[in-house]
Amino acid sequence: MRLQNQSSVSEFLLLGLPIRLEQQAMFFALFLGMYLTTVLGNLLIILLIRLDSRLHTPMYFFLSHLALTDVSFSSVTVPKMLMNMHTQDQSIPYAGCVTQMYFFIFFGCIDNLLLGVMAYDRYVAICHPLHYTAIMRENLCFSLVAGSWLFSCSSAMSHTLSLARLSFCGDNTIPHFFCDLAALLKLSCSDTSINALVIFTVGALGIIIPLTGILVSYVRIGVSILRVPSAKGICKALSTCGSHLSVVFLFYGTIMVLYIFPSSNNSNDKDITASVMYTVVTPMLNPFIYSLRNRDMKGALGRLFRGEI
Repeated sequence: MRLQNQSSVSEFLLLGLPIRLEQQAMFFALFLGMYLTTVLGNLLIILLIRLDSRLHTPMYFFLSHLALTDVSFSSVTVPKMLMNMHTQDQSIPYAGCVTQMYFFIFFGCIDNLLLGVMAYDRYVAICHPLHYTAIMRENLCFSLVAGSWLFSCSSAMSHTLSLARLSFCGDNTIPHFFCDLAALLKLSCSDTSINALVIFTVGALGIIIPLTGILVSYVRIGVSILRVPSAKGICKALSTCGSHLSVVFLFYGTIMVLYIFPSSNNSNDKDITASVMYTVVTPMLNPFIYSLRNRDMKGALGRLFRGEI
């Protein structure tokens, strides 16, 4: 493969989670249960939205894509981590490592963009309710989702191509449970200035654009509510935005801990913990957040159990 020809290193070693050997079985069972909960929970959300015609709205259209992305995002790293814990084989081929990094960036970027799109959807629903159906047309919804996937694909590809030109001729040990881009760049014996530029431009856009959209949308929602303060308006805003805000705080909170307030070079425990939060915990919690805090989802789940859909 061309990727492998760029490096004298044929494989990397993933050190995994900082846990003792006697705790491996317990953590294996814990993360296996969390991963299965993530897959089943998000697939249930997709199934409900697909089957129940009452959920065929822009909000749940975006939610179904977020659920699909969460399953894929978690599946990029967790199965490999579980296999390494079970077999005690820490190796991953060079091409496999680069592939894992690509899909990790790809689905992580889609998650960011979809959260921004969903914030815009809530802004239109609350601030322009009479024009909601006219604004959030089917074509616009498809375009927003397709644009998110295309931008994420190009973003992940730019990072991958810039990494493929590097050489790895020394240490091949990655102090992480997956092939993190930052960890790979530290191992390279080539000039990584171009990679840093790609991260600063393309990578930052994947976070800044959706985060700015989320902040602007919720500022306008807050201003709209304050103009006509009422208990009914506040309750409506909380019921429609509470679930989304909970997911935003979980996702961006861990990203800020990991990338904006990084730990020192001699301690990776905080970085690994934050990575576990947004790759394992957050995708697992999303189905519970959207089902337990959402009346429509609870109603659809009840109708499914009663055989009404």
